[in-house]
Amino acid sequence: MISITIPSFNNVKYLKLCIDSIEKNSYFNNEILIHINDGSDGTLEFIKQKKLKFTHSPFNEGLCIGMNKASKLSSFDYILYAHDDMYFLPKWDLFLIEEIKLLKTDKFYLSSIMINGDPKLNGHLNLNAGDTIDNFNEKYLLENYLNLKHDDFQGSTWAPHLVHKNLWNEVGGFSEEFSPGLGSDPDFNMKLWKSGVRIFKCLNKSRVYHFGSITIHKKKSSLKKKHGSIANKIFLLKWGITIKFFKRYYLKSHILHNEKLIEPNKNILYYIDLLKNKLSYYYHKIFSSIKLK
Repeated sequence: MISITIPSFNNVKYLKLCIDSIEKNSYFNNEILIHINDGSDGTLEFIKQKKLKFTHSPFNEGLCIGMNKASKLSSFDYILYAHDDMYFLPKWDLFLIEEIKLLKTDKFYLSSIMINGDPKLNGHLNLNAGDTIDNFNEKYLLENYLNLKHDDFQGSTWAPHLVHKNLWNEVGGFSEEFSPGLGSDPDFNMKLWKSGVRIFKCLNKSRVYHFGSITIHKKKSSLKKKHGSIANKIFLLKWGITIKFFKRYYLKSHILHNEKLIEPNKNILYYIDLLKNKLSYYYHKIFSSIKLK
């Protein structure tokens, strides 16, 4: 069974729907772990009433620190990171566990297909069952989500994603230098790659509906852009390559999944892009105000 770990920042309406979907649509009796950032909107009282395991910060520590704290409460072998504005669709967990049984290894990173409610957002699939909780049409979603066609594919770095707890602990969970959270997913994937993981697979059958990063969109778009830019610089300074380069040449993101990944094909395009990465790395190393610990 799975420890579903969800950081939440004053988003109680969506969190209630998320938990309700897990309770209704899961095949297994999984556990739900919540990290509550602030919680003054009623989240803290709701989670206590539900008698769920949780950790709590009186202010917003972000998803990286929240995930790392809540994951320590896990009593199962598998840790799944999810957003609080996701609706889990029927048997989402069964398909993940069935895949794990086929893999016969703990060195994997599996994720579920995201169905976006807002067609303007970049996602796997789109279905207009509502872009907010106020216009959410659960009945329409459940009647139509299986009609959406997709394939298993390589290199998703998006939630919800599942790893073995031993692997999570081995790489130290999320890197907190990426707080509040942007850039932490590809960084986590890089740490897994360095630890020998070559199975990065998004499963078509395992599906969630996503309202479109409601929590992130609470921030002003300029702030989100600022954090995204900083996250890209942190990743570059930490690993010597960009997130884009890593996803293209290593994870081979979004091509059909056929087998586990191998080292990148180091052709002329690879070396041209690598040179650009290195030039950018040394530029930011000299001039950037960002200093890694």
